[in-house]
Amino acid sequence: MRVVFSTDQVYLHGGIERVMALKANYIAALPGMEVHIVTTEQQGHQPCFELDSRIHLHDLSINYDRSRSYVSFSNIKKAFGHYRKLKHTFKILQPDVVIVCNYAFDFFFMPFLYSRAAKVKEFHSSRYFEQQARQHTQSFFKKILYKLTDYIEWKYDAIIALNKDEKQYYNANNVVVIPNPIAIPDQLPEVHKKTWAIAAGRIAPVKGFQYLIEAWAKVHQVLPDWELHIYGDSYLDTQQKLASQVQQAGLDDVVLFKGVASDMTSIFPEYSMYVMSSETECFPMVLLESLAVGLPIVSFDSPNGPRNIIVDKEDGLLAMYKNIDDLAEKIIFLAQNPQIGAQMGQKARENVQRFELGRVMDLWLNLFDRIIKK
Repeated sequence: MRVVFSTDQVYLHGGIERVMALKANYIAALPGMEVHIVTTEQQGHQPCFELDSRIHLHDLSINYDRSRSYVSFSNIKKAFGHYRKLKHTFKILQPDVVIVCNYAFDFFFMPFLYSRAAKVKEFHSSRYFEQQARQHTQSFFKKILYKLTDYIEWKYDAIIALNKDEKQYYNANNVVVIPNPIAIPDQLPEVHKKTWAIAAGRIAPVKGFQYLIEAWAKVHQVLPDWELHIYGDSYLDTQQKLASQVQQAGLDDVVLFKGVASDMTSIFPEYSMYVMSSETECFPMVLLESLAVGLPIVSFDSPNGPRNIIVDKEDGLLAMYKNIDDLAEKIIFLAQNPQIGAQMGQKARENVQRFELGRVMDLWLNLFDRIIKK
């Protein structure tokens, strides 16, 4: 069986890239399987996550202009070349299954390319806010776009939602719920727990670090020795704005930006808790990685991922959505009760087993068997 992953790039540190590497490596190691990753703008970079040597990489060199809207004239022109190159590539590769990983122009034309392949679209972001916008929009253009999106989704052989709460936002009857997988380490690194909390992710407004810093100002009043370390790449100068917020709050010595780390699981054992304050999350890999190494979590009950990963009061604590006081109180509680944190960490290692790589990949392989064109 020949499986093709279609995406924009595999050189940036992100959840989509991390999940794709896990799945592609697993499939490539199976007998009778062949894996290809087709990108549009790899631009000569090396993959950020290790890929099995048996995986074939193809870059179409479309190079969309990310500084402009996707529907800008310059990017629309490039979409025609994207279509032609992808059609030619599929003619050569003759895939059995194509998995569309990101949301770009190929989402719209993929169902109509190379009819002999089964087509799967996986969505990595929550549709919570889009669903609200659909219900209230008065824009004729947006109404047409939503109808077109629904039509295209019907054309796929399967749409992948990452959790059961997201399934309700799709109108097609081909939606399958498959969570992100995690490769659980057999042995944990040596633990050096400190009075540190960790947060990680693309430093962008949607990740809600501004709420976390506001909450940390309250934490600092009670626990002045505790530090918050934030890992990730800055997006649209967001880190600069957050750094200004940190300075104004007098938190320069306790809220630190640590840059990018490719292997978070080796860093987690230094920390006592993971904290998340995102405005929306679908199925964040970083929460799975935290649980896998026994790191308890405090998170907003953001729509809709955290509640489908964290078992509240077992392996973490869910704070009321965007409630700064509640988030701060739960961080303080976990910090002041290390024995409870240790118990949660132990439960985290047990509970994360339901997302173990082999279990999740069995769902994918069963899906392939159902939808592949015989």
